[in-house]
Amino acid sequence: MTTLPTLEPTRDSSRLELLIDKLGVDALLAHFTEDEWGKILYDWEWNHRDGQKLPAGEWSSTVWQCGRGWGKTRVGVESVIGWAEAGEPYPMYLVGPTGDDVRSVMVEGESGIMAKSPPWFMPEYQPSKRRLIWPNGVIAYTRSGDRPDRLRGPQGSKAWVDELCAMRYAEQVRDQLDMMIRLGDPRVIYTTTPRPTKLFREILAEPDTIVIRGRTMDNRRHLSRKFMKRVYRRHAGTRLGRQELEGDLLDDNPGALWKLKQIDALRVLRAPELIRVGVGVDPSVSTNPKSNETGIITAGVGMCSCKGTPELHAFVFDDRSAVMTPDEWAKAVAAAYHAARADKVVPEVNNGGDLVISNLRTLGDPDLAILMVDGKPGVHASRGKLTRADPVSSLYEQRKVHHVGTLSGLEDQMTQWNPLVEHDSPDRVDALVWVLTWLMLGIKGSDWSSSQPRAGGTSRVPSRRG
Repeated sequence: MTTLPTLEPTRDSSRLELLIDKLGVDALLAHFTEDEWGKILYDWEWNHRDGQKLPAGEWSSTVWQCGRGWGKTRVGVESVIGWAEAGEPYPMYLVGPTGDDVRSVMVEGESGIMAKSPPWFMPEYQPSKRRLIWPNGVIAYTRSGDRPDRLRGPQGSKAWVDELCAMRYAEQVRDQLDMMIRLGDPRVIYTTTPRPTKLFREILAEPDTIVIRGRTMDNRRHLSRKFMKRVYRRHAGTRLGRQELEGDLLDDNPGALWKLKQIDALRVLRAPELIRVGVGVDPSVSTNPKSNETGIITAGVGMCSCKGTPELHAFVFDDRSAVMTPDEWAKAVAAAYHAARADKVVPEVNNGGDLVISNLRTLGDPDLAILMVDGKPGVHASRGKLTRADPVSSLYEQRKVHHVGTLSGLEDQMTQWNPLVEHDSPDRVDALVWVLTWLMLGIKGSDWSSSQPRAGGTSRVPSRRG
């Protein structure tokens, strides 16, 4: 029988992959029985790459600050399974950005706990009770980052937090975990693509935090070659590529109109009762993998006494932007409109014109109240993007705009777009500019002077958004 060489995993290959490369599949098949092969396929000692295992020693937090597709989810999954196999005596917590993320990625995803658990140690998933129970009695509770109040529950010892930087209420999640994870040997692992938020910098700077870095390129053996070619062709060398592919923690773009520090300082957990609400829309006119997103941003205005004297402030509280088909984005706009009990949809009609309006009313909802400017539905951009965005950025400088929770996709675009270099403004930013222009600055035309709140009462966001 072949004597196996001692090989350590590398940044881009596991021990098993290196052995296959060195000896070939036939030699390894001859070396192990079928039963042994079954165990090897589920043994993380054989399958992890360098950097994908929990570090040794004393630590309270470990952060995997890595690019997209590096294998962060698999790290979290295998760490949780390892804790369960070791018989962790206290409850664990699994926290994702939303309830759907927890279920579809962390638990039931392609690299999730149910897919990667060995058949002889498969947990029972009880979604109605938001928990997993392993055969040895170990329990992990599932919680959503957009409902941090629900982290109040049984005290525990371990937690896996996935995509902290994309969480709506990341600071509240961290505060709750600080209080909850307090038994035995408390440890929290974070797997996330980085963003330069105040909270994330604080976690990285803590003396008992270990940071592990990784690039998308490290996992190229397991990613589609077509995907790798496309994303590196489009984003290699760009600021977005450095953050999303290289896992770099970037400062704001010096030429950007908005700064994250400024947005953080004005961030709130809840909005007051809102007087008027609008849904800004920057529609995409094509549908293919290279299409721009359709920007869909919801905001409202209400009275704020932040400076001592009550005055009208804007509150941005929903972002449903994504790459979508015309049918999908029309339905998404209608859903945002009804969820917020909005007064107006404010769509840009430069591209598509009548088709955009028709799409909103036939595929979305015929009863949508669409902004009318000079007797025509929608807004037509007659000035440059910088000229349109400048007054809105001034509202932030005047401390008159607040984000309700974290809107990571929107905020990334706001703090990375340099209008002097990139003439095409991002879709989410465009949608934000249109809705805030209507709410706070007024779009000259027939609608601004005559529109009234829709029948049915004052528009408002849900009373509890945290």
